[in-house]
Amino acid sequence: MLKRLCIQPWLAALIAIAPAVAAAQPAGGELHPACRAPGQPVHEKGFVAVGGIRQWVTIEGQDCANPVVLMVHGGPGNPNTPFAAALFGSWTKAFTLVQWDQRGAGMTYAENKPSEDEALTLAHLSQDGVELARHSTRRLGKHKVILMGGSWGSALAVHMAMAAPELFHAYVGTAQLVNYQAGMALSHAKTLGLAKAAGDADGVAKLEKLGPPPWTDPRAFGVLRRLTRKYEALGSDPAPKDWFAFGPGYDTPTYAAAYEAGEEYSFLNFVGLAGDGMGPKIDLRQLGLRFAMPVFLLQGEADLVTPPEISRAYFDALHAPSKEFLPLARTGHDPNPTVLDAQLRVLQRLRATALAADAGEGRSAP
Repeated sequence: MLKRLCIQPWLAALIAIAPAVAAAQPAGGELHPACRAPGQPVHEKGFVAVGGIRQWVTIEGQDCANPVVLMVHGGPGNPNTPFAAALFGSWTKAFTLVQWDQRGAGMTYAENKPSEDEALTLAHLSQDGVELARHSTRRLGKHKVILMGGSWGSALAVHMAMAAPELFHAYVGTAQLVNYQAGMALSHAKTLGLAKAAGDADGVAKLEKLGPPPWTDPRAFGVLRRLTRKYEALGSDPAPKDWFAFGPGYDTPTYAAAYEAGEEYSFLNFVGLAGDGMGPKIDLRQLGLRFAMPVFLLQGEADLVTPPEISRAYFDALHAPSKEFLPLARTGHDPNPTVLDAQLRVLQRLRATALAADAGEGRSAP
């Protein structure tokens, strides 16, 4: 067992709002099952020992017999846990949702504040994710889980799927990050074209000064991202304003400060102080193109961060038991109602065969 770490008072108060997963329970150790009978709800929030540290995990579902969805958040450094009730609350009728604040993010960052020279690596985060997936199957009595990731989380989820395919019914990716350098180059070119067409002299000047990647300035990504948001907004429908308000228990100044600090730490590790972070090294083709599970890729047609041309070419090259590419109209990189509706429709298609496989019938999801 890990040495018990000190819990800050505000963390203790948050943990108290729901039953804990189990204090510092190792993901590989003996577990008391959370699902003892069909129809039993599961509502858990707490720290689980994953990858040698205590990581924040939530499990929400109205019937623990339902299939489990492991949701891999984006950013990096942007957990969905503070917003989960608003975004995914209705999903818990048909699915049990496992969410996790990744190493360096949210509650996990606050509990294990890293030193300034402690680097995040994609390999380490992937190992964490696989360990948590295995923990989830054992705790909830399942053979496999459905794996879902978006943006940064889509790249991390693919690493997890390739590392331990036996744990996953299917992979559902949104705004698939395939190759950072190629994606940023196309993003820069498309956004520059839009700025020129709009007569946006300021935007054109910023993008021409920036130039295409590779970049060595850690601020480069942010310069481009601010402009991609501007032009995505012209061709996409926004998310409701209340979607990203911190929910009960997370809506404190102390938590907001911890969230922001984790976001900054994770982002700097993503871009790298000299353009040498996790992001610029991402090239999913290096992992191979053969998936052992069905693959669904959902892609906003107005996405300027992970452009459809890149994700579609990757999809076309993939080999999987089944695969489907789903373009989403009036959708950019960030989630909106169209994204969530499409994600839920895919999950509903997977539900019956996931239930059958978890019951031991041995079928994989379609």
